[in-house]
Amino acid sequence: MHNRPPTIGEYLLRKLRHYDIEHIFGIPGDYVLRFYHLIEQDPIQHIGMTREDAAGYAADAYARLKGMGAACITYCVGGLSMVNAIAGAYAEKSPVVVISGAPGIKERAKDALLHHKVRDFHTQQRIYEQITVATALLDEPFSAFNEIDRVLDAVYRYKRPGYIELPRDMVDIHGSLHQRPSTGGHLSEPAVLDAAVDDALDFVNHSKHPVILAGVELHRFGYQNKLLKLVEEKRIPVVATLLGKSVMPEGHPLYLGVYEGAMGREDVRQFVEDSDCVIILGAFMTDVNLGIYTANLERGKSIYATSEKIAVRYRSYEEVMLDDFIDGLASPSLRKRKKPNVEWAKQPSEPFEVSPDAPLSVKRLFQHLNEFMIEGLTVIADAGDSLFGALDLRMRQRNDFISPAYYTSMGFAVPASVGAQLGRPDTRPVVIVGDGAFQMTGMELSTTARYGLNPIILVLNNHGYGTERHLHEGTFNDIRDWNYSRLPEVFGAGRGYHVRTEGEFDEAFKAALAEDEHFVLIEVELEKLDRSPALARLAERMSAKI
Repeated sequence: MHNRPPTIGEYLLRKLRHYDIEHIFGIPGDYVLRFYHLIEQDPIQHIGMTREDAAGYAADAYARLKGMGAACITYCVGGLSMVNAIAGAYAEKSPVVVISGAPGIKERAKDALLHHKVRDFHTQQRIYEQITVATALLDEPFSAFNEIDRVLDAVYRYKRPGYIELPRDMVDIHGSLHQRPSTGGHLSEPAVLDAAVDDALDFVNHSKHPVILAGVELHRFGYQNKLLKLVEEKRIPVVATLLGKSVMPEGHPLYLGVYEGAMGREDVRQFVEDSDCVIILGAFMTDVNLGIYTANLERGKSIYATSEKIAVRYRSYEEVMLDDFIDGLASPSLRKRKKPNVEWAKQPSEPFEVSPDAPLSVKRLFQHLNEFMIEGLTVIADAGDSLFGALDLRMRQRNDFISPAYYTSMGFAVPASVGAQLGRPDTRPVVIVGDGAFQMTGMELSTTARYGLNPIILVLNNHGYGTERHLHEGTFNDIRDWNYSRLPEVFGAGRGYHVRTEGEFDEAFKAALAEDEHFVLIEVELEKLDRSPALARLAERMSAKI
């Protein structure tokens, strides 16, 4: 009796715990209720959200901070509602496991017209095949454990989502213990690794002005310390991509700032593009990362190393792991540089002077917010000017900036703060979200209140879709104004402030920091056409294309 193999549902939960998953985000439905019952008996805690896409955003943020996240929903009406969030997690390499309940195998036999079914019983899985690294239908007891291991191994290795479909009549079926080991080591081909490292070392050693461009994969794989070691031992200055912001402590003397083509600071852009050796580590060369392709990085002057590809100038190397390559770069064979002169990159550090009666502007708001960036805060910026304005915030510690900076799906930030705070309870989220994005998912503050979380939410109210206004104005950019600061009354929790001036914002944010028992929502009234300097530069280039 004691030697019986676990059921498929038990095994799946056991494996999730193996990856340090302590919370599952989702909404119940009849096809997944039996598995939900198992979750209730398990150390893993179910976090009930108000919408499936919000559950996906929460699991995504949880995964970014904790290493892997999980979401659990019912068939099709739940799974297809979550598609956009998981597409964003795929695009930005966030390892989320999606578990979907489904009609039982016996129910499918007669091709019955069961509720939630779309075209046929495989429709949902086929859709998820396009936005995950691996999918599995657990329809056979002798293969179920192997299939669970295969999907979780792929999610762990590639830092992208995976999909597991669990028919409701398979949850309590005992599986076969004949299984392959999960999350095995993935090794570099030694000869190819040596050739790639030798090629890179020769290139860097013969260069005069190398610079490292650090990207989001260093976050996802936990290689920040490898980066720090390379930068400090060899004295090579470093910039980050927008998606990789905070991968380096931003107060570090060799950190120059965010590089994003013409959207970013001109002196940083000039430094990177004048370099004769740009060492790109774990970065996606996306349009947003590259300032809508205003960046100018020549392949002949670059090393490009990600988890999927290693290239030194015009030569590519297969079967080389990113961590092995970074370790190889840090070898004694790479010469140590003289301390570079990068004082020009330090932003002026005069304290921000509050003009109490001055109306708030986006630029001044972020300068002011910078003064409050104490340790223990995790900044979560939604798409749009919430993200572009946040570029100038100085992250004084690592892993404290989250944003959908490539996929740029509006509505990410509020539900993401739920996942972020549960994944890292020692941090307090500061959510920066526009009024348009807030109206999409802001009611997820109900979940925030339910679980006693305490984010600080800044709703930047510029009366509509501000980023789009600067690309193409029209009445389609208008939205109805809400009384945002009164929403805590709706939820029966939290505190709300409505601020228009620098003095009011100063008082409200200080009060928010002092109030750590509940969430605090600060509605920031802004002029309709006000914008951050980065958005002004972006709009100028994009409006010509549109």
